[in-house]
Amino acid sequence: MEHSRQRIKIAVQKTGRLTDHSIDLLERCGLKITKSKDQLICYGENMPIDLLLVRDDDIPGLVNDDVCDLGIVGLNVVEEKRLQLEQRGSNARFKQIFELDFGHCRLSIAAPSDTEYQGPDSLKNTNIATSYIGLLRDYLNKNGIQAEPVFFSGAVEIAPKLGRADFICDLVSSGATLAANGLTEVAVLLESEAIVIQTLVPLSAEKQALVDKIIQRLDGVLKVRDSKYIMLHAPRAALAEIRSLLPGSEAPTVMPLEGSDDKVAIHAVCRENVFWETLENLKAAGASSLLVLPVEKMLA
Repeated sequence: MEHSRQRIKIAVQKTGRLTDHSIDLLERCGLKITKSKDQLICYGENMPIDLLLVRDDDIPGLVNDDVCDLGIVGLNVVEEKRLQLEQRGSNARFKQIFELDFGHCRLSIAAPSDTEYQGPDSLKNTNIATSYIGLLRDYLNKNGIQAEPVFFSGAVEIAPKLGRADFICDLVSSGATLAANGLTEVAVLLESEAIVIQTLVPLSAEKQALVDKIIQRLDGVLKVRDSKYIMLHAPRAALAEIRSLLPGSEAPTVMPLEGSDDKVAIHAVCRENVFWETLENLKAAGASSLLVLPVEKMLA
């Protein structure tokens, strides 16, 4: 039991749009885990970290109740849980500690395409189908709108066709599903992405140090997600022009080339995509021996 208490427990979506991204990120942070999704718990082989594979809307509750130390979940789910707790007279016992920059979507209100939407007042005295009752009520209250949320657990977009609602409030990514069901997005309630939340119950010094290490590694992986490492040779006279052509580079490393007084070697981390056009422009400026490598991780 004591050994179990020293392990960090992270709640992760068992199946869904965040699952693969979440597990891949943790693996890129150095965590080796069992892969079977048939298990509810995956044990870390090289770090005292366990993953609990659960429904996404259970994650904030598990962290709130201190069953898990951390959770990876969408901001929309976190905010819905926070509002549910407030409605019951409780404060959320979790905090957001890191944004993961994937799983981007938005919670929006959508209307049938033939609806004349004139702003929030158009929602007055209507029925709005949603599975996000708390977030929708919060939006309506803040805008002084009297409307009736209608709970739908799935297939929210068909509610208007069924005559169950005048509008819907649901997650939107590309908008293709709305269009396929004759709906148009009219208002955005929340911009969401995957985040890391942590329990407010104080952790031991050892566990907090491990949490800090995980966050540092996540930051190191995400910062260089689209970065490339460029190495090239260049004439000293063209150094200023070549530096200006390196995309997203802060301060490249410039080194003398053995046996050559008029050429240097340049190494740079470019935090933007490096296209063929970039290399062609560098070559036109006098660069040679260009080599582009992926960057897996970086600590500042």
